[in-house]
Amino acid sequence: MQEQQLIAALKKQDPFVQKRVYDTFVKRMFRLCVRYIKVEEDAQELLMNGFLKFFRSVDKIEYRSENSIEPYLKKVMVNECLMFLRQKQFSMVSLEEIADNEPISNFSFYENIDKEEIYTLILNLPVGYRTVFNLFAIEGFSHHEIAEKLKISENTSKTQLHKARLILQIELQKRGYDYGKKYR
Repeated sequence: MQEQQLIAALKKQDPFVQKRVYDTFVKRMFRLCVRYIKVEEDAQELLMNGFLKFFRSVDKIEYRSENSIEPYLKKVMVNECLMFLRQKQFSMVSLEEIADNEPISNFSFYENIDKEEIYTLILNLPVGYRTVFNLFAIEGFSHHEIAEKLKISENTSKTQLHKARLILQIELQKRGYDYGKKYR
């Protein structure tokens, strides 16, 4: 079944198609939730809430290409996670500005880095760092958008991302990945 047909069937609340969409995306969406919310039970609850909201708001999906469902579903899941974090009133770990003499990190994922290892390292970041890193590096939000979503300043977003990248670099270096001086 093509995605355009899936969307049409979802809009008719077809339970078989809902199950098919759920089965197709559940593992990826769960990993997305866990990237934001480390406690698996909370992430599972957010996953279920996210799917329910997705199925209730499926009329908002516009078919644009064969990849229309997943971006909308991801948006719903990310919003669920951010609402949860706001309700828990998480705070950004370090609100100070980046000092002028502090090295600027240029973290990038190399092909030879184990994705599961990166995933685990991201999960171990403090909540503020992890949230901003996920929104910026993985979801592709700008610092302006992150600031609006999290109700923080753009500079705080930049600082959180910088600190997250530094922690990830240090942890990767401990595991034998060498960045050398060219990234500073």
